[in-house]
Amino acid sequence: MKYIFSSITCLFLSSICFFQQAVSSQTTQPQFSLGDFLKYESALEEKTETVFKSLSDTAIVAQLIMPAIGKFGQTDAVINSYIDKGIIGGLLMLNGSKESFTAKIAEINAKNKSLGTIPFLFSADAEPSLFNRKIIGSTPVKKANELGTFHDVTKVAEQISEELNLIGINYNFSPVVDMSSNKTVGYRGFGTNPENIVPWSNEFINVSQDSFQIIATAKHFPGHGLVSGDSHKELQVINGEMKELGIYPPLIENGVLSIMIGHIAVINNPEFDTKGLPATCSEKIVNQLLRDSLGFEGLIVTDAMNMGGVAKVVSANTMVIDAGCDILLMPLDAAKAHAEILKKYREDPEFKNKVDMAAKRILRMKICLNLI
Repeated sequence: MKYIFSSITCLFLSSICFFQQAVSSQTTQPQFSLGDFLKYESALEEKTETVFKSLSDTAIVAQLIMPAIGKFGQTDAVINSYIDKGIIGGLLMLNGSKESFTAKIAEINAKNKSLGTIPFLFSADAEPSLFNRKIIGSTPVKKANELGTFHDVTKVAEQISEELNLIGINYNFSPVVDMSSNKTVGYRGFGTNPENIVPWSNEFINVSQDSFQIIATAKHFPGHGLVSGDSHKELQVINGEMKELGIYPPLIENGVLSIMIGHIAVINNPEFDTKGLPATCSEKIVNQLLRDSLGFEGLIVTDAMNMGGVAKVVSANTMVIDAGCDILLMPLDAAKAHAEILKKYREDPEFKNKVDMAAKRILRMKICLNLI
């Protein structure tokens, strides 16, 4: 009897030990945050490589493509076809209601889960000046050029970020860090007082990323505020010195995780002339200047690829990736863009390496958001 009791006790204790080990293995799985993205974390490196190696070339290229859905985006039917084919890795929520975007994101998340697809980055142009127009029914906030104090910036960033979290949006194409002269972008940033641009932008970035785990984006590199026209309509030009370039180093040092490249050409600049092409298609601007010279290691996203400043450029879909961009935003035809990039991926080893590096940065960001 004593022997039986002893055996039962041992079995019971063994079961407890196994259960504790199982719970421990679950609870000790590393949890990451956006603050880890720019750090070296061996567990993060290993997980990124593991996820990357599990993907087909079709799925790798898909990570780079982000069409839009909403009033000025693609229809639900078109987006569903992209998801079914596994050729996109994110979505821009473009002009719709808070309720419709919330429901749509929940629906897509469920669809991706059922398909075993890598979860999406969901983005929005949630700038203070555009937020209430882009997302109808969202909390009313002051426009960027109406903000009077640093505290106002903090409050608006909190209001916007809290709303985005509720909707399911994890990637904000904000803040605008351009000077205020240009009519298209001037009222959308903090440039009314140039001295406010860096500290106020950094505060918006910090609140978004640190407090709410939403990727913030400084835009429009290398500077849209001092050009004369609208890059939505046609290519804009910086003639000579890039006078807004000095805004970016302190934002990069502060840890901004995304920078958007504008469709802006640079001329009469011996070192960084873009040869008549928009900056998005220029390896000198994207890779040599932003990556190498300024040391930016986050996500580089194009401005919308349907804009007049780039839409007529032949082979633009592959050119922007060749230049060093990670995310192709709002291509004219996402299926065509995917096919073009995939074809070159399979034929050109150097291009393949660029796509792989971009996909790994995107996957790393998704891991840091705990989407994967």
